Amino acid sequence: MKSASSWTERWSSSGHDRRPNRMAAKTRSISRAIAAVCAGAACVAALAGCGTSTAGNVTLEFFQYKVEAVSQFKKLVKGFEAEHPNITIDIINTADAATDLRTRFVKNKVPDVLTVDGGRYFGEFAAAGIFQDFTDDEILDNINPQMVKLLKDLAKLYDTSADRAYGIPFAGNANGYVVNVDLWRQAGLDPDNLPETWSEFIAAMKQIQQAGITPIEGSLAEPWTTQAPFASLAGTLVPISEYSKLSGGTATFADLWGPVAEKEVEFYQYTQDNPGVTYQQATQDFANGKAAILPLGTYVVPQVRMVNPDINVKFAQLPATDDPDEQVLTAGDDTVLTISATTKHPKESRMFVEFLMDEDRLKEYAESQFCFTPFKDTYAGDEALQNILHFYKEGRIADFADHYIPSSMTMAGSLQSLLTTGNVEAFTNSMQTQWDQIQARTVQLSLIHISEPTRRS
Repeated sequence: MKSASSWTERWSSSGHDRRPNRMAAKTRSISRAIAAVCAGAACVAALAGCGTSTAGNVTLEFFQYKVEAVSQFKKLVKGFEAEHPNITIDIINTADAATDLRTRFVKNKVPDVLTVDGGRYFGEFAAAGIFQDFTDDEILDNINPQMVKLLKDLAKLYDTSADRAYGIPFAGNANGYVVNVDLWRQAGLDPDNLPETWSEFIAAMKQIQQAGITPIEGSLAEPWTTQAPFASLAGTLVPISEYSKLSGGTATFADLWGPVAEKEVEFYQYTQDNPGVTYQQATQDFANGKAAILPLGTYVVPQVRMVNPDINVKFAQLPATDDPDEQVLTAGDDTVLTISATTKHPKESRMFVEFLMDEDRLKEYAESQFCFTPFKDTYAGDEALQNILHFYKEGRIADFADHYIPSSMTMAGSLQSLLTTGNVEAFTNSMQTQWDQIQARTVQLSLIHISEPTRRS
């Protein structure tokens, strides 16, 4: 295996023109400090002999962000160390990966191997050159191409000239809704033939309601839960390519998210009389048979089963149009595996990564974490996921809508207001105002940077 090159080397030697374009100019201030740190770290690593393995015993730092998977990763680490007694894995578990990583980057302490969430901050760090580039690596040959594309798209948010994969998809998740199979049957519906169009879904909600059953368990007390059905609908209604039009000024949030918001308002008309409950309460209520569906992500199913181990559930895709062929599953790289671009132990880091990417180990992980393996022949870690597995195998998956807007935008709060007032225009205006303010500040920072006189050291 070729050793990991430094950030500065890859920047200068890449065949890609890295001169900032319009989007990159606007966003470079966000990652400037991180990139500077990385460049410095790369130089230090190069002087120290980066790309060579230390003889004898080696200790790798393994940054692991999933709190619920701590025991599973401990088991995997124990297995690896048993096979490689000269390599010790120091696990760093964290509940706030983005903050902790920024702190470590500033201190020039990039972990050797990392798991990170496949969200916006991954794209920021990837574009800054912190992670190894796996684009042309054979390790991606058997990986679901759409899952790889999701990673590339996140990096392109900060460097639109790049089409690079700075990590390896490790596990996939999805948004949609959980079905109480018994309640669907009680309402005269067939849970083996769930709705494939928006009209079929609404008709099912009406039939459930007429049977005296609450169709949807809402949880408006915690605004973040409102993003799940919104993202589910947006996955089909708003192609990822459309988000670039916001930066270009050729589209507004009213154009992109207006139709999505209208459908979410209609969706919430079928919740319980008082949807202002917490996520925990909604989970308990659904588990105890008080509603036919729970609109959240795959992560909620284990929580439901903890309350009621005997409940019979399925997970479904939320259709957004009346064409079955148009439906796309909103899903993502729940966990991304990557290596530091400046690790002093590239050989041992690679050995550990290849150990983790073993198909049997990933299947075991998928079963323990209720998720999907990242392979072309995707494996669902639970029977309840079988209903949406074909979306993964067919590559019909799209990333979460909130990954394509700045995290400082109050999307969840705005959605909460939308669902309490029904005012779609107010929602899209709020999002547009926040977007415009952030873009203006970013441009101002870029101009300040450009106007700074060049200082010689």
